[in-house]
Amino acid sequence: MSDTIFALSSGAPPAAIGVIRISGQQAGEALRQLAGQLPVPRMARFVVLRDAGGLVIDRALVLWLPGPGTATGEDTAELHCHGGRAVVTALSTALSALPGLRPALPGEFTRRAFANGKIDLAEAEGLADLLSAETELQRRSAMAMAGGAFSRQVETWRERLLLQSAAVEAVLDFADEDDVAALPPRFAEGLAALHGELADWLSRPRAEALREGFRVVLAGPPNAGKSTLFNALIEAEAAITAPIAGTTRDVLTRPVALAGLPFLFADTAGLADSTDDVVEAIGIARARNELSLADLVLWLGVEGEGPEGAWEIEAQTDRAGHPAKLTPRHRVSALTGAGMAALRDDLVATARRALPRPGEAALNTRQHGLLTRAATALEEGAAAPDPLIIAESLRLARVAFDGLLGRTTTEDMLDALFGRFCIGK
Repeated sequence: MSDTIFALSSGAPPAAIGVIRISGQQAGEALRQLAGQLPVPRMARFVVLRDAGGLVIDRALVLWLPGPGTATGEDTAELHCHGGRAVVTALSTALSALPGLRPALPGEFTRRAFANGKIDLAEAEGLADLLSAETELQRRSAMAMAGGAFSRQVETWRERLLLQSAAVEAVLDFADEDDVAALPPRFAEGLAALHGELADWLSRPRAEALREGFRVVLAGPPNAGKSTLFNALIEAEAAITAPIAGTTRDVLTRPVALAGLPFLFADTAGLADSTDDVVEAIGIARARNELSLADLVLWLGVEGEGPEGAWEIEAQTDRAGHPAKLTPRHRVSALTGAGMAALRDDLVATARRALPRPGEAALNTRQHGLLTRAATALEEGAAAPDPLIIAESLRLARVAFDGLLGRTTTEDMLDALFGRFCIGK
C-alpha cells in the first residue's frame, strides 16, 4: 500500500486511446515529472508528456485527482494518451524509472479501494462478476451486487440485530432492575422476522448458476441423435456426427446465451450397459458423472429409462422408423428444425425460473455460507432460554454479517478474489 502503482486501464493496444492510471502517494509527483506541472484538480488538460531526458513521448489529456475522493481513496492521475503499443510502452518505461512507482498487480486498484473503505467485499465480488459478465442477465445481477444492493440490506440487518443485542445486554447487566428484568415482549418476534428475511435470501437462485450457466445435459444410448441435437441447440458444428455408434467418446460442453440467459450445453457419450472398449467405458463414466451435475437432462433414450426429472425428447423425427415415445415433452428434428423453436422456448422459460431475476443480487458460495451461519445463530438464539446463550448467538450472527462485508476476512481469500481482476482494475 506504500507503493504508487500504475497500469494500462483501457483495452490492449493498439487502440485509439490508451488510459494509464496511477494511484498512490507519488501520483502527483509522477504527473509533474511527465507533464511539467500539475493541472487544476479534476479538470482535463492537454499537455506534452516527456521522459526524464526531455524526449517527447506523446501529446495527451491528463487528469489530476487528489485523494481521498477518488476510486481508490488515494491520490490518482490518469494519462489519456494515444493507444499505440510504442506509446504505451514508452510511458510505462518512464513511470517505472520514477522512484516509488511500480506496475500494478491484477485487481490491485480495486483492492486498494476496498482497503480504503471505498467499497466493501460484497461490492468487490459484484464488480468481479461484472467484469466477467457475458449475458444481459449476468450484467444486471452483477450491477445490483456491485452497486451495493446486498451490502445495504446487510447493514439494515446488522442495525436491527444490534438493537436486539442491546436489549439482551441490558437484561444481563441490569437484571436486578425491575424495568429491564426481562426481554421486551416483541423480542422473539423481531428475531423471527429477521430470520425469515434471511431465509428468503437463502432460497434464491445462486450466483454460480448465473455465472456458469443453466447446465443442460443431453443423454441417451449411442446413435440417439444427441450430437446432432447438441449442434442445433448451440448453432454450431461443435460435435462430430456420424451413423457410427460411439462417435462421441467424451463430454463436450459449450456456453450459449438464449434470450439473454446463460446456458451450458453438454453432449455426452452414448450410455451402454457394458463395453469392452476401455476408452468408451471412460466416456460412459464421465457421461454418468455429468448427469449428476446437470440442472436439466434431455433424455433421448428409451422412454422412462432416463434420470428422474429428465425431459423425454423424441428426436430424429425426420427419420422413418425412429423410436417413438408415447408422451414426450418435445418431438424434434435437429436436421429439419421441426420442434426446435418450441424446445428452445421451453428451455428459456425453465432457466428463467431457475436463475436469479433480472437486476436481483444473487449470493455466491461464500456469501450463502455466511448468511446460513447467521440464520442458524438467530434460530438457536430464539430457542435459547438463557440470555447468555442468546447474547452469544446474536454475536455470532453479527460476526457473519461483518464477514459478508469484509470486516472480518483473511488475506488468502482476498488474494483469490482480487486475483480474478485484470491488471489495471
